[in-house]
Amino acid sequence: MRYKRVLLKLSGEALMGSQNYGIDPKRLKEYANEIKDVVSQGLQLAIVIGGGNIFRGVSGAATGMDRVQADHMGMLATVINSLALQSALENEGIYTRCMSAIEMNKIAEPFIRRRAIRHLEKGRVVIFAGGTGNPYFTTDTAATLRAIEIDAEAILKGTRVDGIYSADPEKDANAVKFDALSFKEVYEKGLNVMDMTAFTLSRENNLPIIVFDMNKPGNLRKVIFGENIGTIVKN
Repeated sequence: MRYKRVLLKLSGEALMGSQNYGIDPKRLKEYANEIKDVVSQGLQLAIVIGGGNIFRGVSGAATGMDRVQADHMGMLATVINSLALQSALENEGIYTRCMSAIEMNKIAEPFIRRRAIRHLEKGRVVIFAGGTGNPYFTTDTAATLRAIEIDAEAILKGTRVDGIYSADPEKDANAVKFDALSFKEVYEKGLNVMDMTAFTLSRENNLPIIVFDMNKPGNLRKVIFGENIGTIVKN
């Protein structure tokens, strides 16, 4: 394997599958099988999931809701998704721990850095829920922060497209895919990889970001074993 420890970032929307809202059990099972495959190889894996399939704080604020209140609701949505993924993983026989930035002792452990690293060393998949625990920060930022804290070697951003393009490939047939980019090139080209806070954190801490299609079976394994799929962003 190219990597020993990574953080996988999944969007909440990805869990919808073919639905318009909520969680698709079929998609959850597919992801659980992909994760089981790489964890069985000895990979230490942490995961952060967004909450956009249930509630997005920014969208709530746009309708007049208090932004802090809306962001807290979005954080709770990530907890729901994290628990759903935890259940799917455990159904496949994978040992997991869910750690929340917002204390919820009945359903998740509080995030403690050293404990999270110890779980990873013991072969458990650690799911980080609740974002950073603070409003105004996205789950992209939470993923980057947690990846740095646990000394991950890379952030794997699983999306529904197979990398970073010069434009939205679903809207522009002439969009060009990049195999590799530097952080500077992403800035200069104005490409949308992560929100600026998360992206700057990654750059300053020399943490590579790999964007790939998580919905294609076997892709997660290919990334872990160093195959040239998706797009890698690094210094």
